[in-house]
Amino acid sequence: MEKKNIIKDKTFEFAKEIVYLYKNLAENKEFGLSKQLLRSGTSIGANVREAEHAQSKADFIHKMSIALKEANETEYWLDLLFETKYLSVEEFQSIKNKNVEILKLLISIINTSKK
Repeated sequence: MEKKNIIKDKTFEFAKEIVYLYKNLAENKEFGLSKQLLRSGTSIGANVREAEHAQSKADFIHKMSIALKEANETEYWLDLLFETKYLSVEEFQSIKNKNVEILKLLISIINTSKK
């Protein structure tokens, strides 16, 4: 029986939502900001996956820290898209809450790993 990896699952689901959001934004002719969001939002999970096979504890912390930076950047693009009226309140709150949850998980994982 395989052990559940919450951060891996949450970041993958989040990446899927980012892809769907990107498609929606691209259909509405918004390409610049949405491309940045696509890059950073999908990179979170990619870095978490890389951390799974880290060569050392330091390497694991480094890869999770990169995921944290990408989640932070994603929050910036979400805020900007919302403030410039590309996202509705409902779209924004839903995806922002998921990103904040991922940020908190990553911070907790990094802090625990450093101990």
